[in-house]
Amino acid sequence: MMNTNIQMNNPEVMVSLATSGMIVNVEVNVWSATKQDRTISKEVTTAYKADDEAARVVKHLLAGDPTHKKLLNHRQTIYNWVKKRTYDWSGSNRYLPMVSLMQFKQEFNQLEEEYKKLTDEFVEKYPDIVAAMAFKQGDMFDAQEYPSAEEVRSKFKMKLFVHPVPENDFRVAIAEDIKEELQKHYAHEATTKVEEIMRDATERLVEFIKRIAHACRDVEPEGSEGTKVRKPKVYEGTIEGAKEMCSLLKDFNLTGDQRLEDMRQDLLATLNDVTAKDIRESDATRAHVKSEMDKIMGKFGLKEIV
Repeated sequence: MMNTNIQMNNPEVMVSLATSGMIVNVEVNVWSATKQDRTISKEVTTAYKADDEAARVVKHLLAGDPTHKKLLNHRQTIYNWVKKRTYDWSGSNRYLPMVSLMQFKQEFNQLEEEYKKLTDEFVEKYPDIVAAMAFKQGDMFDAQEYPSAEEVRSKFKMKLFVHPVPENDFRVAIAEDIKEELQKHYAHEATTKVEEIMRDATERLVEFIKRIAHACRDVEPEGSEGTKVRKPKVYEGTIEGAKEMCSLLKDFNLTGDQRLEDMRQDLLATLNDVTAKDIRESDATRAHVKSEMDKIMGKFGLKEIV
């Protein structure tokens, strides 16, 4: 397990947390295009002899329009990306290691550019989409429920918020007893947060090791005659992701966990000059990588994926 013996009475850990990263929040607004129809809701509850509050009919004003769906899917892609690149902090606020800032900003710009492109495409097609909804919605269609194209554009926004990690600063004069209580509170919170972030980072590294070991396992011949051999499913994203994680943890080991550092070095030494293509096409390379992953898992007591 990760070393959690952190002395928080000394402010060094909180300072390290503050100087090693920042708090980021990516906000993506997409018009939901839904509206409750009270008239139809009333008709449904009346027809089933139910209380007025027993059911609500929500209309999907765009009825599965593919252009709108692209925006919804892209928003989810962005949220998945943020979760992958950062660590939990508080709600939608995420902790981003300073060493990942440049890459994070570059990837954000690319995702934002795609978001704007999809928004422009949707707004351009919007009048035609509304016209098509007149047929899809049937008697439920109400033109007044559809805002203008300008109003619709204002409902789509993507923003990146960056904040420094709050430090344990008590320069403001406060009563000594309150100060002591606050110091204890912040020390506890800082300890917990550092442990959570580093535990998450360790789990991500371990997951890469297990996935690579699983992908490099021995394969059984396919077919009754055994003439075909199933190639292992080793993806470039997995190998590159493992290398990125090793690079990150070189400068982002907030607790100085030697076990984590040893694991990182062992994994990087194995993958340093190896690509997914090498593993897929070379039995010798695949066997070597599998052997090294087995050694790492044995050394650190990791269980292989079944």
